[in-house]
Amino acid sequence: MTPENPSQSSVQSTVIPDPAYAVKTWRYLRLAMIGLVLGLGAAVLFERAKTHHGCFQTSISAYYYTPAHAYFVGALIGIAVCLVCLRGSTGTEDVLLNIAGMFAPIVAFVPTPGPGKCASFLEAAHGLNRNIANNVFALLVVGAVALVVAGILAWRNERTRPALVGYTAALFICIATALVFALARHFLAGHAHYTAAVLMFGCILIVALNNAFGYKWKGRGESLKNRYMAIAVAMVASAVGVGLAGLLGWRYWTIAIETALITLFAVFWAVQTRELWRPGLRVEGGR
Repeated sequence: MTPENPSQSSVQSTVIPDPAYAVKTWRYLRLAMIGLVLGLGAAVLFERAKTHHGCFQTSISAYYYTPAHAYFVGALIGIAVCLVCLRGSTGTEDVLLNIAGMFAPIVAFVPTPGPGKCASFLEAAHGLNRNIANNVFALLVVGAVALVVAGILAWRNERTRPALVGYTAALFICIATALVFALARHFLAGHAHYTAAVLMFGCILIVALNNAFGYKWKGRGESLKNRYMAIAVAMVASAVGVGLAGLLGWRYWTIAIETALITLFAVFWAVQTRELWRPGLRVEGGR
């Protein structure tokens, strides 16, 4: 048997992964999310142009029932993958991104109950329950496999408190979704979309606040007067303002608040992408 080449063995054992590859991947994930949001806006506006003047669906989610259906679902799945794969700068941010990524497919697969009226063509909703059942079941299977793999990896490599909290939260979400799916399918169809959407945007809001409080200016230490705080405040203000308009009877309040939050979501990722373009992650002591 030919002995192993010592020099080759030495080279293989000392290979260190280039962090530039990870940074490049993170850049693409952030840019992909921005692109997916822009595409969603384009799909909705294109569909809007095919209807009569002033005719909008009352929510972006209702475009699930229009020719924008495929892009709506695909964009949310793409965003979900990006959110889960993207590494947060802190353990808390990483957990929140993962949880937001878990809720996004539910928003995609379980549409808003009402198909609306303003569409160039409305897809029939009579087979909706079958679609929901099939897609949510597949999602639960993938989630179960992911939990097993994540548990093994966490046990071997990273048993930190944020990792434990995140895994526990993910396990709870999967079990709760599975129970509702098995025992209250009608309730799932009627309420899962809005519940998942609120929780997803809630996670994004907390991530924005986390960035606002953790942001460090070069040579100036911590400062709350930064763009992340502006984005977080705008998210809260738009939610409150448009919510009040809805209470006063404005029928388009849902699409307005969705548009505002999705736009601010894209702005947040654009700002963070610019800040972390070179380092990839925020580090102690600076940007």
